[in-house]
Amino acid sequence: MMNLKYIQLNQISMPLKQPFTTHAGAVKEREVILIEAVDEYGTSGWGECVPFATPFYTAETIDTAWMLLTDLLIPMILSAPIEHPADIAHRLKAFKGNQMAKAGAEAAIWDLFARQQKMSLAKCIGGVRDKIDAGVVISLGEDLKERLAEYEAAGYKRYKLKVEKGKERHLLDQVLSINPNLPLMFDGNGMYGEKDIDHLVSLDDLGLLMIEQPFPPGDFVLHKQLQQRMQTPICLDESIESYHDAWQAIQLKSTEIINVKPGRVGGLTEALSIHNLCADHHIPLWCGGMLETGVGRAHNIALASLPQFTIPGDISASDRYYERDIITEKIEVTEGEVQVPEGYGTGVKIDREYVDFLTTRTLTL
Repeated sequence: MMNLKYIQLNQISMPLKQPFTTHAGAVKEREVILIEAVDEYGTSGWGECVPFATPFYTAETIDTAWMLLTDLLIPMILSAPIEHPADIAHRLKAFKGNQMAKAGAEAAIWDLFARQQKMSLAKCIGGVRDKIDAGVVISLGEDLKERLAEYEAAGYKRYKLKVEKGKERHLLDQVLSINPNLPLMFDGNGMYGEKDIDHLVSLDDLGLLMIEQPFPPGDFVLHKQLQQRMQTPICLDESIESYHDAWQAIQLKSTEIINVKPGRVGGLTEALSIHNLCADHHIPLWCGGMLETGVGRAHNIALASLPQFTIPGDISASDRYYERDIITEKIEVTEGEVQVPEGYGTGVKIDREYVDFLTTRTLTL
């Protein structure tokens, strides 16, 4: 038994070094909910709940997640003994959706479990890498020449552009004119429709690494139709919220690559199931990012150490988005790689003083 004693939530607000801009708007302050699970011996596991302040990415928001966690999810977690973190995913199936709230709570339990087992989280879930390849995201409005020089110097191994509909080729050509050999992709963020298929097909000659989620979340038919007409791989992101979504996409041949975000699929347990499914069907994976603090980033690093994560993910250095992180160690990119922490659990320590400074509300259950 894990002998869980209490769970504490801290909602924090962290200023970004510069606004992160997509077609849906700009994020200047990153609000997240930190979840600390503590056992009877005082050992802590930490998770991060990652919805945004408004429902522009998924239906969840920071406020709906707080309500679900405090009123339903955490009381359900505390209602019976826990033997293994997978118990959490099973227990919370009683509630529909709200994947990010579920994932944040489960992440804290996974971290605590690995620490109790005196193992790294990466090894605990079957990770096979000591280092993972890092990719980077370039938001709208950034100085391309300056940023590309900075990221190339750090050795990032995959470059993702946020784009404006109808202006993709201009932006992509700008990047390729600076370096024609970059492993380049763009994120469609679900902003295209059926009438845009010919336009997207016209970008096939650019030889991109992939096009991520061009059509709205939940769509499999249009993605299948586009993939049938393009050599460029189509990657699904927001359409994959569960194992069943991944299975359906593979069966329909709607995708050749899948982006897995633990928060979007409901946690590590579901992410592990998706990983095994994709390994069986030879579908490459990569781990997406949600502007996480060091807590969520450390969980993503552990996930990306699994064997089927063969494409560099959105796991950049700590100082990519924040002047100061809430973990005491820096997550650094060296020659395009990030070290997988070797310590127990996620292998990172929390800067509690800074967390207290950033906290806007807190609750212990």
